[in-house]
Amino acid sequence: MIRRHDDAQLRAIFAAVKTVAVVGVSRNEIRPSFYVARYLNLKGFRVIPVNPAYPGATLFGEPIWPDLASIPAEVGPVQMVDVFRRSDQAGVVVDEALSALLGRGLAVIWMQIGVVDEGAAARAEAAGVTVVMDRCPKIEYQRLNGELRMGGFATGMISSKL
Repeated sequence: MIRRHDDAQLRAIFAAVKTVAVVGVSRNEIRPSFYVARYLNLKGFRVIPVNPAYPGATLFGEPIWPDLASIPAEVGPVQMVDVFRRSDQAGVVVDEALSALLGRGLAVIWMQIGVVDEGAAARAEAAGVTVVMDRCPKIEYQRLNGELRMGGFATGMISSKL
């Protein structure tokens, strides 16, 4: 059962979240994980990049951490984890997020389009964490703010914005 959140719930998530750890982010500018993370960063979210493939590198002015457990407390609260991993790897990421970040502000686990793990979602929800699956925060943020219409997409929202 994929969790379906209405627009008010998604708006509340975006309003509450200030810091997003993006697990599986790439430094390759043509990869979806890069442009989603870049977009979130440009919209004012602090993006904490997580990928063990880039030891010692930085992205968007932040060090790239090998895993969620490596993010030091000095980074501050991490309210959302965006999972750019295959569905069969999502459970490990969710369990690590719950272990490493639950007492540090974790409120949302967002699994990207095509990423679904019902068991992991149930564990997160049992811990009080909101789970969004099989959706993209970039697309949802753009849709809710009328930005998709610039690309010719019908958003189903009426607005006086150009």
